[in-house]
Amino acid sequence: MLLNGDCVKMMSSFPEKSIDCIITDPPYNIGLFMHERNTNLNKMRANQFAYAGWDNLEYTEWKQNMTRFLKQCSRVLKKKATLIMFMSVIKVADILNLATKYGFYYKTTGIWHKTNPMPRNMNLHFVNSIECWIYFIYDGTTGTFNNEGKVKHDFLESSVCPLSEKKYGKHPTQKPLSILKELIKSVTNPNDIVLDPFMGSGSTCVAATQLKRRYIGIELNKEYYEIAKSRIKEVEEI
Repeated sequence: MLLNGDCVKMMSSFPEKSIDCIITDPPYNIGLFMHERNTNLNKMRANQFAYAGWDNLEYTEWKQNMTRFLKQCSRVLKKKATLIMFMSVIKVADILNLATKYGFYYKTTGIWHKTNPMPRNMNLHFVNSIECWIYFIYDGTTGTFNNEGKVKHDFLESSVCPLSEKKYGKHPTQKPLSILKELIKSVTNPNDIVLDPFMGSGSTCVAATQLKRRYIGIELNKEYYEIAKSRIKEVEEI
């Protein structure tokens, strides 16, 4: 199921304790921070998140939005269900403080390492090549974890999202299917319901479908919602 609208309002209509896992990539609230640093990223790509408008909230408003979101997550998730959120490293502490107030047990802060990041200002400083993902369990200390008897590190590595995954349209913060599939395989079982309240172009839902999980995706932006619908339709027709 794919929904177009505000995720907090949409989630408020879901039954309590009905979702097995939430994997999502909410706004990082670093757009204004990037502007203040005079990054000029708009010269490099017009839809870069810092200039797209949806990541430019004031800090207080962003915290209020995340609080409302996490409250709904705690309502709809089953006991010992998983929440994984991608997030900027400079906002991890904020999310930890908010999430623990709603019954989320912190497991780890993982790293997604991009093997081919944009080599911006490579002669001036270290190239930014990582994003964080924060792993929580709701109302418990451990949940589903499929490691097949092997050690799994909280360090995932891949290239940035390939063009083949953007043929229906581009999203400025789209995550690769390989990363999402690794997370979904690890923390869910077949036929579980995976929810992505900030689904963007639908990558989480595509990955869930390919792994025989059920999915719910919510996206506020109509353009990205339509991209997600096209991608899901293609996967389900295969």
